Amino acid sequence: MLGSVHQDAAASFRGQVRATRRGIPTPPTERSAGGPAKRAGSFLMLAGTLAASVFWGPQAHAAKVDVAVVFAVDFSSSIDPEIADLQRKGHAAALTSPEIIAAITRNYVGCISVAYFEWSSPGHTRIVLPWTSICGLEDARAAASVISKKGDTGFTRRGRRGTSVSSAIDVGSLLLDQFPGKAAKKVIDISSNGENNDGLPVQPSRLNAIAKGYTINAIAIPTQDENPDRPLASYFAKSVIGGSQAFVITPKGPNDYAMALRRKLVTEVSMDVGRQFPQQADGRF
Repeated sequence: MLGSVHQDAAASFRGQVRATRRGIPTPPTERSAGGPAKRAGSFLMLAGTLAASVFWGPQAHAAKVDVAVVFAVDFSSSIDPEIADLQRKGHAAALTSPEIIAAITRNYVGCISVAYFEWSSPGHTRIVLPWTSICGLEDARAAASVISKKGDTGFTRRGRRGTSVSSAIDVGSLLLDQFPGKAAKKVIDISSNGENNDGLPVQPSRLNAIAKGYTINAIAIPTQDENPDRPLASYFAKSVIGGSQAFVITPKGPNDYAMALRRKLVTEVSMDVGRQFPQQADGRF
């Protein structure tokens, strides 16, 4: 089953990546919780980083759309060129796929809006694509072109440090807070190959986003040495995703990433619940 969590599938993914790369470092365990003052300071740093990125980017226009989706893409030190290509090319291909265009056009408004940013440690965030409306194939191709040209290649990883899923959620929430229009559904879409191991704990960020009515979904990329007793998808299902119809999906291998991402995005952008894919009780496909 496409995107299912399975030990053999994860092993296959690891073997294929190992054939082309020497492997991906294993991230350390999640840090302990910080106090309110630390979280407030982190939010101010994130807000400043986001404001600077948006200021220098193209100005988005107010729009009414069916869904606003923030793509939060991991570019921490564990993301090598192979995984970076999967993410960058996968998102570009998904946006322009016939399945996505059909899902968008059959909605009520017939438009979605997307933003794409890359994240690693707290304060290490880069806006690749500011809010952009997609109402058809031409719009999708323009957005995909920006992601393809400006997205992470994985070759310059020095100084990126760890994986702060909490920061990814916080920045995604801020982008949705600042969305210059109206959307019936707002989604933070996380792509990552690791658990939270830097910055603040995930739960306060997760609960804050859910309280605002945002949905957090994820695509979990298996690593070379993933613990079969604690697959990354299970961690995301239990500790990260949340909100209405939240789910996590994992690709079976490098060639499956784009297909898994398309499947996830169809579910996210579709306002027709009957067309969405079934999922397990814990939110995994």
